[in-house]
Amino acid sequence: MISVRRAIVTGGSGGIGSAICRRLAADGNHVLVHSNTNRESALRVVGEIAAAGGSAQAVCFDIADCAQTRDALEAVLLNGTIHIVVNNAGVHDDAVFAGMRLEQWRRVIDVSVHGFFHVTQPLTLPMVRERWGRIINISSISALVGHRGQVNYAAAKGALNAATRSLAAELASRGVTVNAVAPGIIDTPMTRGVFDRAAIESLVPMKRAGTAQEVADLVGFLASDQASYITGQVIAIHGGMF
Repeated sequence: MISVRRAIVTGGSGGIGSAICRRLAADGNHVLVHSNTNRESALRVVGEIAAAGGSAQAVCFDIADCAQTRDALEAVLLNGTIHIVVNNAGVHDDAVFAGMRLEQWRRVIDVSVHGFFHVTQPLTLPMVRERWGRIINISSISALVGHRGQVNYAAAKGALNAATRSLAAELASRGVTVNAVAPGIIDTPMTRGVFDRAAIESLVPMKRAGTAQEVADLVGFLASDQASYITGQVIAIHGGMF
């Protein structure tokens, strides 16, 4: 019996990531709030969790850097298994494909795809040994519906969806579930500068953007015991966008 489950949320200091961190902490998990370079933002989320009576700590490393990630996770594992992995970190670097630079392609793939491997692979076997784990990958509607200027982002998140299904098949008999969550337009500081109210009403049948809390609540459910028979799924949360 696991007394306290430990979770890590990559990109945990951002809009959606911080909401996920707060939800997992509210559910009684000890949460590692990850950031690449913005330790102050990660510590702010840790402080919010502590003020609400939860347990958290900040961790900072570049998930696109294999050696740096390995070293950071080796230190984390000295304190015990990470039972819940939320691969939330991702970057946009949009451009029409004909004009896309190689570094734009590589940067987006490095964070979402290579970052998924760098973080998840070393944490998988400890979960298997305890026969309980949750791996939740934050994908995007861009992987389900084509968007102009996002070939790199769609490719990265599409790869994440495919990896989700294959890894779920590998781990299903070991008590470890693997699922993906694919948000549509979510109200965060980043999207507020991209979509105005009229655009959202024309694109989203529900006529509003989703909230980070709604995404976090879905992640919280998938990370719970109640979701023990759900694996290999890509669950869209987009207000009916197709």
